Amino acid sequence: MAEDGPKPLQLNMPLVLDHNLTRQMRLRVESLKQRGEKRQDGEKLLRPAESVYRLDFIQQQRLQFARWDVVLDKPGKVTITGTSQNWTPDLTNLMTRQLLDPAAIFWHKEDSDTMDWNEADALEFGERLSDLAKIRKVMYFLIAFSEGLEPANLKASVVFNQL
Repeated sequence: MAEDGPKPLQLNMPLVLDHNLTRQMRLRVESLKQRGEKRQDGEKLLRPAESVYRLDFIQQQRLQFARWDVVLDKPGKVTITGTSQNWTPDLTNLMTRQLLDPAAIFWHKEDSDTMDWNEADALEFGERLSDLAKIRKVMYFLIAFSEGLEPANLKASVVFNQL
C-alpha cells in the first residue's frame, strides 16, 4: 500500500510557567487587599490556583495545529485559557474581555489510565493558535489547577505541523 507522501515536520512548542508574570499578578492581588481597594471594572485577578504560562512561537508562519500534548502526573484537572493580547502586568491589567473562548480542559480521574478532555473546544482553541502565531511571537495563557494539581504536576505543549 502506497503512502500519501512524506509526513509533515512537527514542531512541539511547550507551555512554560512564567514565574515573573505570575508573581506580578499575585502582587497586584495582594496590593489591592492591603489597600482595601477593589479591582478595576472588568479586571481579571489571578486566583490562588491559577498560574501564567507562555508559549514562544519558534516559527510563526505556515503552522497547522496538530494536537495538544498534555500530561498530568496525578489525578486532577487543568483549564487552559488563552489571552488575546501580549500584556505586561506592570503596565496594564489583564481584563476579562481579553480571555479567549473556548478554553481547553484536561482531566485525569483517579480510576482511569487515560486523560480525558473537552475535545471539540480544545481542538477549536488549538486551531485558533495557528492563526494567532502569524501575528504573535509569544502567547500567554492562564492555567487553572484543580482537584489537588499544581504547576509541578503539568507538562503541556502544543504540536503543530509545519506546512
